[in-house]
Amino acid sequence: MPLRFLYNILINTAWFVLKVIALFNGKIKLFVQGRRRTFSILEEHLTSNDKTIWMHVASLGEFEQGLPILERLRTAYPEHKLVLTFFSPSGYEVKKNTSAADVVVYLPMDSNSEVKRFLKLVAPELAIFVKYEVWPNYLHLLKKRKVPTILVSAIFSKRQIYFKSYGGFMRNSLCKFDYFFVQDNNSKKLLESIGLTNIAISGDTRLDRVSEILNRNNQLDFMDRFKNNQLCFVAGSTWPEDEEIIINYINTSNEKLKFVIAPHEIKPAHLEKITSALKKRTVRYSDLGNQNLKEFDVLVVDTIGLLTKIYSYANIAYVGGGFATGLHNTMEPAVFGIPIIIGPQFGGFKEAEDLVSSGGIIPVSNQERFDKTMENLINDPISIRKIGDINSNYINANRGASNLVMKHLSKIM
Repeated sequence: MPLRFLYNILINTAWFVLKVIALFNGKIKLFVQGRRRTFSILEEHLTSNDKTIWMHVASLGEFEQGLPILERLRTAYPEHKLVLTFFSPSGYEVKKNTSAADVVVYLPMDSNSEVKRFLKLVAPELAIFVKYEVWPNYLHLLKKRKVPTILVSAIFSKRQIYFKSYGGFMRNSLCKFDYFFVQDNNSKKLLESIGLTNIAISGDTRLDRVSEILNRNNQLDFMDRFKNNQLCFVAGSTWPEDEEIIINYINTSNEKLKFVIAPHEIKPAHLEKITSALKKRTVRYSDLGNQNLKEFDVLVVDTIGLLTKIYSYANIAYVGGGFATGLHNTMEPAVFGIPIIIGPQFGGFKEAEDLVSSGGIIPVSNQERFDKTMENLINDPISIRKIGDINSNYINANRGASNLVMKHLSKIM
C-alpha cells in the first residue's frame, strides 16, 4: 500500500478526531471552526483574475520570521495579492486582521481534496513556507502545478525524520522545495547529506524584523511614569514556572527596582493568582487610570501588543517558557541591548544557543541561580552594559536574510 495513501488516511482520521476533541477543548474548537471558514473567506476576497503569492506559517513566531519578507513582497510586487495561512489558533487569532497580507486564513488540512480546493482557489505564483512547515500533499501538488516553492529561515537537526533511515516519505516531501534558505551551516550540511544542493545560508529573517523595532516610536507614557528613571526589570511571556521564581524574588528583594510582569496567559483567574501572590505595591495595566504610577513597585500587564515597547524600558529582561513550555522570543529584548535571563531549556532555539554561548543570555535553573544572577547584574552596571552589547551586536551582525530571499525571488518571479 503506497505511503501517500496511508498518509491521507491518517490525515482524515486526525481531522475526525480533532472535531470530536473540539467539543470539549476551546483551542481545538478554534482550530476546527476556523478551518470551516477558510474557503468562504478565500472565495470572498479572491477572483480568478487575481495574481497571488502565498505564505504559510505555523504560529506567531514564524509569522514574525515571515513578516519582513511579506513587507518586501508588498513593495516589490504590488500587483499581487498576498495570502497568509496559519496552522495554529495562537497565531491566527492574534494576527487574523494584520494588514501585512490581503487574505489571512487557517491552512486547510493536508488531505488531497482540501489541498486541491485550496490551490485551485488561491492559484499561487509563488509559495513560501517558514521554518519547519513541511506538508506532503501541499508540496506534492505545488510541484505538480510547477509553482516555485521555497522554505525560509529553516533550521534542521539530526533528530528530525528526514535524516532517519525510515524517513523516506517525509524526505521525499522535503525534496519538493525548489530552494532552501537555512539559518546555519549545520542545516546546510544535513540537507546536503540527503542529496540537496539548492541551499543558501541566510540566517534568521526574524533578526531583520526585530532590527526594525529600533526605528519605531517605542515611547509609552505609562512606562515613563512607572519607571520614573529607576532600574527596571521586565519579565515577558511568562508561565507559572517562571512566575513562581520571579514573584519569590520580588517579594524578598530589597533592591530599588521596578518590576514588570507580562504573562503569556492573561485569563482573569491567572492574573488574580499573580497579583494576590505579590506582596509589594502592584498595579495592573487595566487599572492604571490616573494613578500615581511612580508609587508602585510592580506592574502586571494584562493585555497583549505592548511587550515589545515595554522591553525598551528594561535594564534587565527575563523571557519566559524556558522551564516547561518552550522558550519565547528572546530577540525582541536583545535588540535593545540589555541582558536577558531565561530558564534552562533553550535547546533548539538557535539565537538563544548562540547568545548563551557568547554570554548575552544567562540561563538559570532554579531560584538560587536566578537570585544570584539578579544580584550580580544589579550591583555591576558595567556588566549590564557589556552583556547588553553582546546581544545588540549579535543582531546587527546577523541581519540581511530577507534581502537574500528577495534577491532569489527576483530571479524566479
